[in-house]
Amino acid sequence: MKAFVLFDHDGVLVDTEAWYYRAGERALADVGVALDKDRYLRDMAQGLGTWTQARAAGVDEPTIDRLRAARDAYYQGYLRTEAIEIEGVTEVLADLSKHVRMAIVTTAKRADFDLIHEHRSIRSFMEFVLVRDDYERSKPHPEPYLTGLRRFGATKEAALVVEDSARGLQSAVAAGIDCAVVHNDFTKDQDFAQARHRIATLAELRDLVLAD
Repeated sequence: MKAFVLFDHDGVLVDTEAWYYRAGERALADVGVALDKDRYLRDMAQGLGTWTQARAAGVDEPTIDRLRAARDAYYQGYLRTEAIEIEGVTEVLADLSKHVRMAIVTTAKRADFDLIHEHRSIRSFMEFVLVRDDYERSKPHPEPYLTGLRRFGATKEAALVVEDSARGLQSAVAAGIDCAVVHNDFTKDQDFAQARHRIATLAELRDLVLAD
């Protein structure tokens, strides 16, 4: 049985991945650049993002800085107004909290994370949360999950990572931690060959964790 579970956040505990993409798409559309979703997902798997396509289209850095601010504002607008709940998450976390210690390791900015959880109970089940400001090198580098292990004082063997993206899976694998990938329509076509487990929903996680 695993004693520690490290959850990714976006796409695992809240349904925000598509809205982050749409916010970037909307920001680039303001300067006449179309954000290609397939390329965006390939870039994200390598730890890159929206601005790779912007630079390839010839957008200069001062403009990208302005667009980044616009993207962030659009995204927070979506977080305030769109349905981002994933059914059953709170119930699964409440059940798991009786058996394992849990934390969130996310690439989300602190401001976005705090906005998402203003009126949600997910954080209450977590021993700690690591956001993008809490480590130097982002996923797919192993640092985020290794930082989580150190915070727990846990061994790799005692931990399980729950992810929905290829870059998150790569981060877990590079850290030497078993990873369960939960289905997410937005990232479903990425390469998850290295995952220890594949699950359709978080509801499958309890039996997996307790039986592992």
